[in-house]
Amino acid sequence: SHGRGTMRKQSKQSGFTLIELMIVIAIIGILAAVAIPAYQDYVARAQAAEGVELLSGGKVVLAEYYTDKGVWPVAAASVMGTTTGKYVSTIAYGAVTAPAAASLDLIATFKATGVNSNIKSKMISLKTTDGGATWTCSNSTDNVTSALADKYLPGACK
Repeated sequence: SHGRGTMRKQSKQSGFTLIELMIVIAIIGILAAVAIPAYQDYVARAQAAEGVELLSGGKVVLAEYYTDKGVWPVAAASVMGTTTGKYVSTIAYGAVTAPAAASLDLIATFKATGVNSNIKSKMISLKTTDGGATWTCSNSTDNVTSALADKYLPGACK
């Protein structure tokens, strides 16, 4: 009888070792460390696009008003339909570029809460120097500290 003397086959245990699991967790951590900031930037840019959209809504009506009356309206809100949004708290005039009365600086200020921290309370500007015939979108505003960082400027502004 051969049964007694022969060694039983060792049962091979299946599963992951601790080190394999730790390696997987480390890889996930590295991917998250790269993906999360990139996603935050994407969210900030997407939210900043609302500012450009709302500012653009003032281009035609302000230009028409200026062409008709020879002066800008007292406030942007008096001719613009929408001056606030989900992420934008106000659309208002910046300091009008003197001495040319044809110059106007229209500024969108983002909300202080409910927006991506990268654009919180920041500003984006739409300027004209020829009575509204041409407009330039930028992040340069009178208040340098509250200017939106270049990397969050929507494509329409670059």
